[in-house]
Amino acid sequence: MASTIKYSDSTLIPSKENKHAIFAWYLSFFSAIAITMSLVFFKPDPFQEIIWFVSDGIIRTFQITISAMFFALIIGFFSGLGQIARNRLLNTISTVYVEVVRGIPLLVQLMYLYYGLGKLLSIGELPAAIAAISICYAAYLSEIFRAGIAAIPKGQMEAALALGFSRKKALFYLIIPQTFRMILPPLGNQFIALLKDSSLVSILAVSDLLRRGREFASVSFKYFETYTLVALIYLIITLFLSKLVALLEDKFSYEE
Repeated sequence: MASTIKYSDSTLIPSKENKHAIFAWYLSFFSAIAITMSLVFFKPDPFQEIIWFVSDGIIRTFQITISAMFFALIIGFFSGLGQIARNRLLNTISTVYVEVVRGIPLLVQLMYLYYGLGKLLSIGELPAAIAAISICYAAYLSEIFRAGIAAIPKGQMEAALALGFSRKKALFYLIIPQTFRMILPPLGNQFIALLKDSSLVSILAVSDLLRRGREFASVSFKYFETYTLVALIYLIITLFLSKLVALLEDKFSYEE
């Protein structure tokens, strides 16, 4: 039997099974905090000024990330159900949506939705950014939901039907709750990846963390210092979120 390859295109999740990952997480996280604090306290000019300037951008980044993930989960969930639906029309629509959206870079989708459709529909920068990221990431989440549902043994559905459950009730009361627990790690990875990709909304003049850093650098001409601090802030946030995902994974893990 072929071995399973565990791979993530996001920040490494420090699970209990991987002691080296836990050590690497602690080293990276606390080193990033120590470097950031050292820069701010020992060289307040310009790092303290940069922190204050980009602070509202951090809030905006979280606003975009959480909002986009919320809508992406909803769209991705129903799209995932559509991919396994027996209705040929729903199945085709869901599959085409996933393939088309995943085949177009997020940056292109952002520009198309805002500069193209946005002008016709009078969509503002922030709604356009959230909408584009939601639609893009929903396509990836759709595949996660589909794969998670497909991974549940078929015997469970057959047993539920034998007990008198309808297929719909068996799906929502038996299959989907197990699916959510199973797909928690990839969902967490997608959330972290979404946060990093939210930096692309700066091209729409949305004042996220990267945009605010760019504004400060363009005025002060201190590009190296500004982008160094912005990178450290992103690193701290993503490492913190990866630890939260690991804690949630430990909490909801169960013996198969």
